[in-house]
Amino acid sequence: MRPSLSISAVLFALSLSFTCSLRAQEAPSPGGPPPSSSAPADQPVDIGDTQTLKVNVNLVNVYFSVRDKNGYITNLHKDDCEIYEDKALQKTKNFTQEKNLPLTIGILLDTSGSQQNVLPLEQDAGAEFLKDVLTPKDEAFLISFDINVDLLADYTNSPSELRRALNKASINTGAGTGSVTGNGNPRGTLLYDAVFLAAHDKLRQEAGRKILVILTDGQDQGSQENIRSAVEAAQKSNAIVYVILIADRGFYGGFGYYGAGDMDRLSKETGGRVINVGNNGKKLQEAFAQIQDELRTQYLASYTPTNLKADGTFRTLNITCGKDTKVQARKGYYAIADNAGTE
Repeated sequence: MRPSLSISAVLFALSLSFTCSLRAQEAPSPGGPPPSSSAPADQPVDIGDTQTLKVNVNLVNVYFSVRDKNGYITNLHKDDCEIYEDKALQKTKNFTQEKNLPLTIGILLDTSGSQQNVLPLEQDAGAEFLKDVLTPKDEAFLISFDINVDLLADYTNSPSELRRALNKASINTGAGTGSVTGNGNPRGTLLYDAVFLAAHDKLRQEAGRKILVILTDGQDQGSQENIRSAVEAAQKSNAIVYVILIADRGFYGGFGYYGAGDMDRLSKETGGRVINVGNNGKKLQEAFAQIQDELRTQYLASYTPTNLKADGTFRTLNITCGKDTKVQARKGYYAIADNAGTE
């Protein structure tokens, strides 16, 4: 059984049409935004005198940023970069810098016991980030996770509304109760469930640029999902994941925490990265500033894959933009089946 939102979130979301069940259908575009932003073109393929097969060709869209030793590069053109899918060079059709494209942001806030002393820092810095980055054409939502996964604010472009929702977040260790997912451990932290729900239920059908910013110590306890399914859900929704590792070190009694490795995988495979700030408020503000800088310097490249089989397999991506440059992009996409017709 897939995870669902806690009862409080479901009641809140009924009026906002958030209570759609987890869908079995996959998004029609292979790893890219839905058809509203990349409409497929029908391309006839001659297979003889008696019939013509019409193939639905979808563009694969890849958002990425490029750096060298001097910082982000913002003056690249289509011929400056090459895209490889499963090591095969692809023909780039579109190449633009996308700093003005509408942005959808999901903030995932860890409200488990380990965040007790850093939650106020997260609330202040997160609210300032959203105030700075959101424009009238952008939207954001807020989810908290502990023993439950709660939708604290649905889609809005109002920084003040998001600040109010952030300020309402509170630590929940679930003392004396179990998780709503059926896990009896009252100290669960449903990190992977939160990522899956945010990517699958909230972002999958959204167009344009999509990012998740997760504020957490990186440790999961009690989720029905795992790191693999969380990564897959993010990749299928074409969401870039940034993880800000933040925690009250004293909570662990000097033993440290072990979630950094999985968070590194989640972010790198989706084109984001991990920023470790410890419990330092200034570093947390700098982390949000770094994410803003990356969003302002992203490119969007689109291509029609040479392998047109929509067989659901994972295709690896590699982008090169010249010597001594570092490209930050997702590691691949799923070639999800589309509704191709015949005539």
